[in-house]
Order: sequence, then C-alpha cells, then structure tokens
Amino acid sequence: MSHKHPVRTIAIDGPAGAGKSTLGLGLARHLGFLYFDTGVTYRAVALAVLRRGIAPEDEAAVSALAEGLHIEVLPPRPDDDLPYLVHLDGQDVTHALRSPEVDAVVSIVAAFPRVRRAMVAQQRRIASGRQAVVVGRDIGTVVMPDADLKIYLDASLEARAARRHLELTQRNVASRYSDVLEGLRQRDRLDSSRADSPLRPAHDAVILDSTELSAEETLAQALALVEARNAALAPHQSAP
Repeated sequence: MSHKHPVRTIAIDGPAGAGKSTLGLGLARHLGFLYFDTGVTYRAVALAVLRRGIAPEDEAAVSALAEGLHIEVLPPRPDDDLPYLVHLDGQDVTHALRSPEVDAVVSIVAAFPRVRRAMVAQQRRIASGRQAVVVGRDIGTVVMPDADLKIYLDASLEARAARRHLELTQRNVASRYSDVLEGLRQRDRLDSSRADSPLRPAHDAVILDSTELSAEETLAQALALVEARNAALAPHQSAP
C-alpha cells in the first residue's frame, strides 16, 4: 500500500484483553494524535437508553434512538488525565459512560445490527480529517478500511486472562483467573462468529503478538512500524 503522506490514521484491532487501549493511548500520546476507543460510542447509546427509560432489549426502540444521537470524541483538556472527552448531544458524558449501569447493558445494545451501522457512521465522521489512533474490533475491516497503518494486536488467551485478572485485582475488584479465562473465551467466540463485522485481521494489517511483550515493548514495536512507514515515504516528501 503506497501512501503519499506521513501516517495520519492508525487502526488497532484485536481480541478482548490484548492491550489495545494501552497501546492506542500510548501511540496517541507519543504522536500527538486523538485517541479514539470506538467502544465509547456504544457506551453512549447505552447511557442514552438508560436516561430515556427504554428497555435495553427493545431492539426497534434502541435502534431508532441510536440513529438520532450525535456523539463527539474530543482531545482531553491539558490539565486532565482522561484519555479523551465524550459529548452526547452536546453534553459532556465522559464520566457517566463508565458507570456500572452502562457496563450492564452496553453489550446488549451493541449487538443490534442497526445500532452497529449507526455507530460505524458516527465513528467514521469522528475520525475523518484528523490525526487519530482508532481502537476497536472492526476498525481496519469496516470502520476505516483505508487507514494509513493497521495493527492487529493479538495475544494468547492465557496471557490476556492473566493481564485482565491482574488489572481487576489492582482495582480491588474480586476476580478469579478461571472465571476471567472463561469469560474471555466466550467473548472471543461471540466476537469472531458475529454475523455483523466479525473480529478478524484486515488483509493488510500488521499482526503484532504481545503474548511475550510488556506494554512498553509493544508500544516500541508499534512506534517502529509508524517510523518505518513514514521512512518509506521519505522520497515523496519535499525538502523542508
């Protein structure tokens, strides 16, 4: 794939627990790009559903609501340690999106095909025309098939479960490794067998396996991919 400009858009896909958020945020901060975790758009739908008193299982009502929402993802304020800000119909909902109530219904509403189509359209609009690292499970294949660099971040099921278990323990959330492992195994099965944009690497994605790598080593490898892609373009760049 030959691009005539430096890397401006980076798509990161991969299974649950592979470390996509950590890598995406690290890349965005290093490069000065917007970090955009597309999962927040589904969380925004879940929040809107709860606030309107719609039953999360009511596919027609949830889908109609999702199609009328306006979501913005913005860079954080300089004094903030947030990865980004999320506005829903003009209101800052960044903190509200992380509530247990949203956690409980987001996977239900995100499974509806009309909701997914509406959110893909929002995701494309949010990412278009800006330098962005976009993270999810169907970015390189569906949301941004023309991203300048596509990374599919993978890791063994056991490594992902160990990391997720450690993360939960550090947040003082009671968790058993065996439960986390089984949960991720089921999530993998759902993600890869979904009829609507199933999880798979894009044909032109670079597969980065982080099973044996620390978060720092994974970031270093991804930054090296960006630098190599930019260096390959050097002949096209005019002298400053």
